Amino acid sequence: MAHDDLREFIRALEKKGELKRIRAEVDTDLEISEITDRVSKKIGPALLFENVRGHSIPVLINALGSRRRMLIALGVEDYSEIADRITELTDVKSPQGLIEKIKMIPKLADLGRMFPKIVKDGPCKERILREGRFSLMDFPIIKCWPQDGGRFITMPLVFTKNPETGKRNCGMYRMQVYDETTTAMHWQIHKHGAQHFRNLRRGGGGRLEVGLALGADPITVFSAIMPLPEDIDEMMIAGFLRERPVEMVRCETVDVEVPANAEIILEGYVDTDERRVEGPFGDHTGYYSLEDEFPVFHITCITHRKNPVYQTTIVGKPPMEDCWMGEAIERIFLPLMKRQFSEVVDYHMPFAGVFHNLMIVSIKKNYPGHARKVMNGIWSLPQAQFTKCIIVVDDDTDVRDLNQVAWRVLNNIDPERDIQFMLGPVDQLDHSSRLPNFGSKMGVDGTRKWKSEGFDRRWPKELEMSEEVRQRIDRLWSKLGL
Repeated sequence: MAHDDLREFIRALEKKGELKRIRAEVDTDLEISEITDRVSKKIGPALLFENVRGHSIPVLINALGSRRRMLIALGVEDYSEIADRITELTDVKSPQGLIEKIKMIPKLADLGRMFPKIVKDGPCKERILREGRFSLMDFPIIKCWPQDGGRFITMPLVFTKNPETGKRNCGMYRMQVYDETTTAMHWQIHKHGAQHFRNLRRGGGGRLEVGLALGADPITVFSAIMPLPEDIDEMMIAGFLRERPVEMVRCETVDVEVPANAEIILEGYVDTDERRVEGPFGDHTGYYSLEDEFPVFHITCITHRKNPVYQTTIVGKPPMEDCWMGEAIERIFLPLMKRQFSEVVDYHMPFAGVFHNLMIVSIKKNYPGHARKVMNGIWSLPQAQFTKCIIVVDDDTDVRDLNQVAWRVLNNIDPERDIQFMLGPVDQLDHSSRLPNFGSKMGVDGTRKWKSEGFDRRWPKELEMSEEVRQRIDRLWSKLGL
């Protein structure tokens, strides 16, 4: 079952031995980050810092930093439970006849629960602080790495509306704190929030209203990072995952709705004519992303719950909390990948590839050049267009066994023949590309080659013991003491 809010999730983690309360005094300047980094590398527990120097608000971090905690957050025993629901949803066909229409009623009811529900009030409004009564310095916002440009809000749910359509978007963009009432808004050029900003600027410019939530229920937080098509409401997907609607409440000073169960809400705007230098920032690539100019977020009001909890995260060299969030996305989106490419058996984005650098895909190969068709298809997807390297293997390769993948691919390729390059958009955080946001990508066809692909030699068989000997040794195995 989904959790009602962050506090219920904290109680669930503690009950299952997945949360550690830290009562020793710690500083927001690097100390929380260093402790969390050490814990993340050991796949350790969620951390609740209850004694933060200079602050009365506790800090929750690493809450989603393991597979088990991601499953607890999603309310399932295995990701396949969600994947199966997605498969069932995408397999819905137009019903024929009365009986089939009756069978559709439960599915339609499930769809009805996806849509957000607007409510008049919520816990996030227990305290309302208008202009002149608030300061960001009152919140335990952390500095993550030594050369960071300052303190960063790292786990915000940023809500905007497309000025052209009015449709809502929720993204997660880091925000460097400039002073008591302003931050940077680091929405990268390819993100939907940035698209809303550009749409407004093209339409004459002005102020884009923003609502920002900190510390919602874990599914709603997770939905903010899901790679969805433009103008698909993340809160609708959250409702699908929660199996009940996300309750949304209108902000006090801007026309934007935010989750009613959130711990802290920041309301305000960005102006299309204003930019300021942001960064550096120790990023999920394991390197500092460099300074650049980004829009400025001006806060007009802060609301929060009584005794709020400040939820944050730190990114860096994997494994970190974001790795486990990415793994969940990988597993949940497999049915949609298969829906778009029926030949796909499985895919995997290893942590070391920080998700946009490497994707390994296994396919049922049906015709010459099939692997290249899949590569180019994946690069055409808005959600996967930044994948730097795609490796395609046959369906008998376990994409999650990196030793097996390397063995198969390195045995199967003639580099000149089986590696292809293309140019296109790359992740804005890719420091190795020839230009910002533009560079090359590589595809590797690691499948066995066919005669129809120009391979005239005989393809050898893999080493494999005879089944007769296998069975004989199976009977002896327990006596061998090996």
